[in-house]
Order: sequence, then structure tokens, then C-alpha cells
Amino acid sequence: MLGNSVCKDPKLVEANDFLFSGLHIAGNTTNAVGSRVTPVFASQLRGLNTLGISMARVDIAPWGVNSPHSHPRATEICTVLEGTLEVGFITSNPENRHFCKVLHKGDVFVFLPIGLIHYQRNIGYNNVVAIAALTSKNPGAITIGNAVFGATPEIASEVLIKAFQLDKNAINYLQSKF
Repeated sequence: MLGNSVCKDPKLVEANDFLFSGLHIAGNTTNAVGSRVTPVFASQLRGLNTLGISMARVDIAPWGVNSPHSHPRATEICTVLEGTLEVGFITSNPENRHFCKVLHKGDVFVFLPIGLIHYQRNIGYNNVVAIAALTSKNPGAITIGNAVFGATPEIASEVLIKAFQLDKNAINYLQSKF
């Protein structure tokens, strides 16, 4: 749900409304990008409703990525618990500056402001485990490749050809991947 969730009748609230179990479980990273995000948003933890915060566990296999994405309703701060993680974000037009840093266990990095495109990449030979904290109970996520090349219905090839300066075969190939 994009808007505010309906608050539970206070007389029916119970301890389980404030509990999420499972962040100790590694996410399955056997996918095309080699990562898995386990969200703890208001939809998973009802007690977050109206608080303006959430979090997620991020698991990334060696050389995997958490693909370029943005959160339309949140700023993110990321803490590395295990592994070596390259992080980066890109500022808005016209500068499009790329800020990139390598993080190690215990390092913290913030992606700001709200809505900027950012990514994470495991640059080591061991799994990365990170915790992301977000400034919204429902931060949303727009994965750039999925949104552009996997839209339903598809964005017209002519638009993508012109926007990305690619030929139709390249656009068709990219659309087939998403």
C-alpha cells in the first residue's frame, strides 16, 4: 500500500505487531544479479505504521550487485556487517556526479537525498551482509533496468532507441532480459 496503512484498533494490538523474525537468515542470492533484499517495512512489521522508518537486510554473493535503484519515499543509510562492499550514488542532472566508496565491516554510508539512483556491489570473495535503514515505513524501490526495460506494457522501442542511443536489436535484447 502506498499511503498510510490503516491503524489497528489499539484494543487489538499485541506483542507480535512489534516483532519481525528472520533477519538472521541469509537471503537466497542464486539469481541473475547475485543479491537478495529482505525488507522490514510496515507491510512486514505492522508496528512500523506511522513511524517513518524501516530497514532491510541486504545479502550479496561474491561479485554480485544490488542493481542501480532509487527509493522514491526515503533516504537510505547502509551498514556493512560482513564483507567488502562498493557503494555509489549519482547526483541529479545536469552534473550526474558519481560518488563511490569501498566499505568494510563496520563502515556506514548514506545515500541522499531521497530518490537518487544508487547501488551496491560485492567486490570480495566472501558474501556481503549489510543492514539498510530507511526514512519511510514504505520507501518503495525502483530498480532502473527493470523499470525501463521490463515495463508492462513495454515502453515503445522508438523511445528507448532515441533515449539510450542504441539500435532496435540492442533494445529488444535488453527488454528480453527483464
